[in-house]
Amino acid sequence: MHLTFHGATREVTGSFHTITTDHDRIVLDCGLFQGRRKEAETKNRVLPIDPQVITNIILSHAHLDHSGRIPMVTKEGFNGRIFCTRATAQACEYLLRDSAKIQEGDASYLNYKTARNFLAKLKSGGSQKKLSNGDMADIKRLLKAGNHRLNSEKITELLEEHQLQTIDPLYSMLEAEESLSYFNGVPYNHTATIGRDLTCTFYDAGHILGSAMAVVRKEVNGQSKNVMFTGDIGRFDKPIIQDPTLEFADEHREIDLLIMESTYGDRLHDPVKDMKPMLQKVLTETFDRGGSVMIPAFAYGRTQEIIYYLHELYLAGDVPRVPVYVDSPLATNITHVFGEHPETYDEDTHQTFLENGLNPFHFEHLKFVQTVEESMALNRDTRSHIVLAGSGMCEGGRILHHLRHKIHDERNTLLIVGYMGRNTFGRLIQDKAAAYEEAGRQGQAPAVRFYNKEYPLKAKVVTLGGFSAHGDKNELTRVLKESNLDVKRIALVHGEEDQSIAFKSHLEQQGFEVTVPYQGQTIYVP
Repeated sequence: MHLTFHGATREVTGSFHTITTDHDRIVLDCGLFQGRRKEAETKNRVLPIDPQVITNIILSHAHLDHSGRIPMVTKEGFNGRIFCTRATAQACEYLLRDSAKIQEGDASYLNYKTARNFLAKLKSGGSQKKLSNGDMADIKRLLKAGNHRLNSEKITELLEEHQLQTIDPLYSMLEAEESLSYFNGVPYNHTATIGRDLTCTFYDAGHILGSAMAVVRKEVNGQSKNVMFTGDIGRFDKPIIQDPTLEFADEHREIDLLIMESTYGDRLHDPVKDMKPMLQKVLTETFDRGGSVMIPAFAYGRTQEIIYYLHELYLAGDVPRVPVYVDSPLATNITHVFGEHPETYDEDTHQTFLENGLNPFHFEHLKFVQTVEESMALNRDTRSHIVLAGSGMCEGGRILHHLRHKIHDERNTLLIVGYMGRNTFGRLIQDKAAAYEEAGRQGQAPAVRFYNKEYPLKAKVVTLGGFSAHGDKNELTRVLKESNLDVKRIALVHGEEDQSIAFKSHLEQQGFEVTVPYQGQTIYVP
């Protein structure tokens, strides 16, 4: 078997690897690159291999940096199946549709800007003179069908007539929906045939609902080889879902190559047991100031975890019971997916909620925002509240509108509960806020620019790293040291280079043979 690493190599997005045998080519994950718009666009446009030569795809979990390019593969001649857990398959029904909506929206907006700028240049006679507000309003009226909807037909007609560059989405809503028919949901600990003499078995990775470590086994004439792909490994003792698996079937214990994530390979999280008290402290301090708490949260996993903790705090009366809003249609749908899979819950969730007839993801003060109008009204609400909104890295979505209305007010808190990737807007806010705090919040507040305007970053920015869905250095090591696996070699992926290199050094001190592959590198498993 040959393992080739095409994405999430010395970075944390775009997970994509291949296993090649004499007869088959299996893809491990098919994720989107995320980060700077132009760089991500360039990387995402080109698939590393021809979809027609792919036998099957193994999907570790539903997050878009692992699943988001699947519709690109299925629309280009892929004839295989996508193997994943049942919860992952169900979550992808919402995540891939939402991704398509974003792709279509981004493409439409970029085409609108091209048409608008062309007409402005035409109206000015090619000069650099700035048009009047009235002239620009006329152009916008021509290209829009109402205040919030673009006139796509007119824009397309204009671009084609004048041979201007047209941006197409990576895939359409229809193509995303068609990709869903390729999914095969497989229960944990069940073995599926994925190629000639090749099988795959999923074990719980403890990262998010449905996340899995996949053992790919090749067996010919009594000789076997095991390659294990961890996907993303979760933390231990977190609420809702089970811990990462430590006990593997006898035939899967000897691992010839382990492809392992390293997101936090050189960092330690706050203890899980401290998360609820720390959340309680942030909420209480903010409400004492008369402020609100904004939480940019990934729709799948983090949102449900925060809801769970808030439910516990509200049941115990440990914080003021202000309204809690989930302002994300995607998160609303994904929360329903969580509600439909109680078989995956851990023992604490059963004891605290299910055995008392309670739904962990529903309580009196929790409200799911349904419409844009409701979201806009919430932006203007000056009463203390909690709002969870996407996107998790503040790259887009409704969280930006809440920031626009609240980030300038020092009474409010922006609570960061997840990983902010390099070059994302969330990381920029996080870094600027940290520098401001280090200076004692003295002098002029740092400015952040979005929606073509600068805003003073006066709101408190608090990071609670313990909410991460990724295991830290010690937890990743625990999977290796406390499981019944016998691992011969390790390839570290899904980590920024400094994290992967540091984790490599740590594991080598523990006696493991480790490499950090570069993009395009191939490792042979004899």
